[in-house]
Amino acid sequence: MLGSIADDFTGATDLATMLRASGHRVSVVVEDGTLSPAQLAEVDAVVVALKTRTAPRAEAVETSLDAVARLRSWGADRFYVKYCSTFDSTDEGNIGPVLDAVADAVGAERAVVVPSLPANGRTVYQGHLFVGADLLENSSMRHHPLTPMTRSRVADLLRPQTPHDVGEVPLSAVRRGADAVRDALDAAPARYTVVDAITDEDLVAIGAATAGDVLVSGGSGLALGIPGPRLPDALWSAPASGRGAVLCGSVSTTTLAQIAHAARTQPVRLVDIASAIADEQATVAELAAWVEEQSPASHPVVCAARERSDVRSHLDGVEVAPVVERVLAGVARLLVERGLVTALIVAGGESSGAVVRALGVGALHIGPELAPGVCWAAGAVDSAAPEPGDSPGRTVALALKSGNFGGEDLLTQAWEVLA
Repeated sequence: MLGSIADDFTGATDLATMLRASGHRVSVVVEDGTLSPAQLAEVDAVVVALKTRTAPRAEAVETSLDAVARLRSWGADRFYVKYCSTFDSTDEGNIGPVLDAVADAVGAERAVVVPSLPANGRTVYQGHLFVGADLLENSSMRHHPLTPMTRSRVADLLRPQTPHDVGEVPLSAVRRGADAVRDALDAAPARYTVVDAITDEDLVAIGAATAGDVLVSGGSGLALGIPGPRLPDALWSAPASGRGAVLCGSVSTTTLAQIAHAARTQPVRLVDIASAIADEQATVAELAAWVEEQSPASHPVVCAARERSDVRSHLDGVEVAPVVERVLAGVARLLVERGLVTALIVAGGESSGAVVRALGVGALHIGPELAPGVCWAAGAVDSAAPEPGDSPGRTVALALKSGNFGGEDLLTQAWEVLA
């Protein structure tokens, strides 16, 4: 079994999507969730979804080590540390400290560092990370409020985070094939090695070169180079037919374009931030009632912003993002509790985490891909969820979408896959 840890919830389903594409039967365990022995017998890979990307460093390390211990107890003998394809981190961590701790725990002498995800424009060339045609430092990530990325050489990003050496393998070696990559890794004294990759074929070569390594690390793209057994998947099944809705906490350019496209045919409602700050529960009830009022044939969209001018970081001295996350999570809980929806698309990593927690979903079984890094997954609502009224055994389909992922029509076309 391949055991993986991901530093946020959308990253976990992103990785799981790629593993499924490469032939694995895969489930995502949410934080402290678990899988039954029968479920474990039906998977080749397990991804533990954590919230460690911007957590305090000691907490991120402790939580990651706990996840690795559980994965080992479930039978994992190879491990994958998954982080964002834009290497979101600071000089203090958390990628380096987590890698150090996991490598020590599993006895790994080395690990490749491969953030590339060509399908979404993330590539590494001459050790530098690109977002589309732009160096990472010239992309929108330069202005990220928590992890501003002001350098592009991946080794320079990782070195301040670890006491271990960081090396590089150039594209010329990758293009000579798996044996050349393996030889370069064997010859390198570094514990961590950044490997160039600009195409999926490059990732396949790196995957083959590291097939014997106990630990690898990267974005989700490297999973394309880790072939699975391609056995029938007995765990995934679409939920019973019913209504669907979209909850968007992300205010990325990609998500705003997706909302604008959906608005051509679907009802869209903006969260009233001032009202939400004044009375969150009343806002949750109002938005859930609005979704219920829409045509049963529609897929209503509730969003934090429709245009860039709607975006606020603070209002009346209150930080907006956590309020939006709680409101969207509350709406999700009400819609599912009342049986009003059986499927939800959630845009944004923090919003996805809030919704999954609110529903009390402990594990997600991965279904069909919607776009690179985006898939449908099915999870059971837990009777021990935070609020009373949840129905034990109720299954909901969830598509957890990173803000920058997916085509313009994702919010309207995703439903056809469940039909």
